[in-house]
Amino acid sequence: MTPLRHIALALFIAISWLLASPTHASVANAPAANLEIALITYGPGETYWERFGHDALQVRDTVSGESVNFNYGEFDFDQENFFLNFARGRMNYMMGAALSNIDESYYIETGRSITRQRLALNAAQAGALRDFLLWNLRPENSHYGYDYYVDNCATRVRNALDQALGGALKAQLAARPGGMTYRQQTLRLMSNQPALMLVLDLGLGPYADHPLTLWQESFIPMVLQRAVENVRIDDGKGGLQPLVSDNRIVSANRLDTPPASAPDLRGPLALAGLGIALLMLLARRFWPTGFTLLGSLYALAAGIVGLVLLVLWTLTAHHSAWANANLLLFNPLAWLLLPSLWRARRGITPSRFIDGVIAVQLLATIVAVLLHLLPGVVQQNQPWLLFALPIWLMLAWRLRRPC
Repeated sequence: MTPLRHIALALFIAISWLLASPTHASVANAPAANLEIALITYGPGETYWERFGHDALQVRDTVSGESVNFNYGEFDFDQENFFLNFARGRMNYMMGAALSNIDESYYIETGRSITRQRLALNAAQAGALRDFLLWNLRPENSHYGYDYYVDNCATRVRNALDQALGGALKAQLAARPGGMTYRQQTLRLMSNQPALMLVLDLGLGPYADHPLTLWQESFIPMVLQRAVENVRIDDGKGGLQPLVSDNRIVSANRLDTPPASAPDLRGPLALAGLGIALLMLLARRFWPTGFTLLGSLYALAAGIVGLVLLVLWTLTAHHSAWANANLLLFNPLAWLLLPSLWRARRGITPSRFIDGVIAVQLLATIVAVLLHLLPGVVQQNQPWLLFALPIWLMLAWRLRRPC
């Protein structure tokens, strides 16, 4: 996923192709037999939108030497209402193209790895793929509605390649189980930015915890890179051959490598929840005003988080955030406790109404715990259960008990 860096160059290339004379050898008019197709995979970068990596399809004319990289990861921060549309889950991305050496120079300069896998496509398949990419590059065809998990730079490359192979890629990858869920891949790749990783984990609903096939998990460019190594295609002689005929590292990675698995957040968040609950207990005993401040801060934060989760579910197209069980732990109901928290510093017990609010919140927390006993796919929010449960229990207990 890269910023909109190559638009001017892409337009120049597209115009050049359209106006090129038949005598000028180029990727656009080269005979299909002269085309060489490669999958280019770029490793994760340092910026948050680069953490999932990036990829491209490279089309090379073996006679003229011209080589062009086609990718589906272009976006523009300056486009109208970019951030509003992003918040709504309506992200407008586009296809781009650049000469291979220019495209890859950016990744080399920033220290990101580049892997080139030459693919054993026959002339008909290579020509069909080239023609489709050129058609897709046209301004009227280049835009698409981006989705993190099902319609991104890697899935578009994967689908274009599968189309050229007559469905052989999907048939093989969809029959194999993936190694991780959407949530696990997200946490793994974002683990170098802990705050953002926690926000994403808190915001993901049960959609992110469904078991994936290898086809689905190849929304990650590096997963697609590994997956195609085991794909076999028709060799034209009644047998099968590897899809990848050559695998070469163009540029080695010079950045921190993401971990092989997602971090386990249960221990750290459980300790954090217990720590906050213990601070509240000590403050209630020795510094009532401190208990009020801690409790109010938590209630405010829980209400804000719940409101955001509710908006994501009901008012946006971020389907990976829908039906989030964390709403049972963090919701605007917490704001109703604020007056009682401020009265608690003077030893005033809550009203019956507040007793009811506390009871409802504790019941919601218990329901969140019990959801894990249901059969089928369950939202993997155990870390947030372990974080919130001791705090809610402490608030309920100390609000009902005089100093």
